[in-house]
Parts: sequence; structure tokens; C-alpha cells
Amino acid sequence: MIDMIQGNLHTVEANIKAACERSGRARDDVKLIAVSKTKPVEMLREAYDAGCRDFGENKVQELIEKYEQMPKDIRWHMIGHLQRNKVKYIVDKVCLIHSVDSLRLAEEISKEAIRKNVTVSILIEINVAKEESKFGVMTEAAVSLVEAISQLPNITVKGLMTIAPYVENSEENRLYFAKLKQIYVDIIHKNIDNVCMEELSMGMTGDYEVAIEEGATLIRVGTGIFGERQYTTV
Repeated sequence: MIDMIQGNLHTVEANIKAACERSGRARDDVKLIAVSKTKPVEMLREAYDAGCRDFGENKVQELIEKYEQMPKDIRWHMIGHLQRNKVKYIVDKVCLIHSVDSLRLAEEISKEAIRKNVTVSILIEINVAKEESKFGVMTEAAVSLVEAISQLPNITVKGLMTIAPYVENSEENRLYFAKLKQIYVDIIHKNIDNVCMEELSMGMTGDYEVAIEEGATLIRVGTGIFGERQYTTV
């Protein structure tokens, strides 16, 4: 198992380097997040031992359980849909919440951040492909949402995130990644206070190379590192 994860990480790393070279970017411009949802702690430890320090979880309970068991130098990313009643459990545990898609959720994060005396970094999730099955604010409402959230205390907008459609040919998602990058640039030009547009979280196992070519700074890779998902839990 260790050999599998280590080998997969070597492959992903080689692909990241190649994509950076093709697009004239430095390797350090892109951070790999190991998406560890549904994976047992033993597999996370193997990835950690192979050098991973950024892990992404979809569910609050799973993140909390792993947070307690794993080394404290890990940077945890909340990448799944976040319910307002779960915010209080993670605001002081995560380095970044990728999936903020409403003012009401942002207000809850702000409230709990004040309570715990922390400042929470977030990304705005945008449904670029307008898929009904996906969360995220629509592209035309993205700027106004960022402007509204920027007024809240103890919360900082660090960038944007999208989940592109599942496709067989990763090139089909290039237009969605390019669109997110354009919205990102447009927001930068607005110079909104309390908004530091630094991160573009886009690209997963099937399309992260294309995402890097289009400007991704954070890629979320699960299957490419850990293998197929495991949904059975003890």
C-alpha cells in the first residue's frame, strides 16, 4: 500500500511539473491537496510519510476525527459542501474553506470565527458549468457575493473554487477553468478591501493538468493518490 501511494504521488508530481513547464509557471505556484475523504487514517499516514502536508476532506465529522489522529503540522482543507450548523466544529481547525457559496454561510463562519478569536480564510465556490447537481454561486452573482462577504469581520476571501463536470476528455473542462480565472482577474482589478485573491482551487484527478495550464494554484487529487474511493466506514 505504501508503495502504491508513494508511486502515485511520484506520478502526480511529475504531471504537475510537466503542466507547469508547459504553461511557463514555477512548480511552487501549485499546491497539491491530497483528497482523503473516505480514506482510513492509515492511508493518510502513508501519504504524510511520503511528504503530503495538505489534506482535503468533504465531511466535517471525518475531518475532525482525522484532525485528532494525525500530526498537527497538517494543513486541513474543507472542500465539501458545508452546512451552517457544522461551521463551529472546524473554524479553528482548517487552514482554508474552499466551498463558501452563500452570504448566510459566510455570516455563520464570521460569527463562529469571532467566538473562537480566529480569522478564517475562505474561497468562493462558483458553479461555472451551471450544473444543477453542483453547489456554488452562479458566475453572474460571484462579484456581488465577494463584495458582501468582504464586509464581514474575521473572514478573508482568498480566491475562488470550482468543481468542473466529470468528463472523459479533460480538455472539455478547459473553458470552465479559463472562465474561473477570468472572474478571478476581474475581482483582483476591483481592489476590494479584505479580499486577497491568491488562490484558484480547480482541477481534480481527471483534469488537474489542464487546470494548472489555466492557472490553478490548488489542485484537489484523491483517486490519483489513494486509488478508488472507499465508502464503507467502520
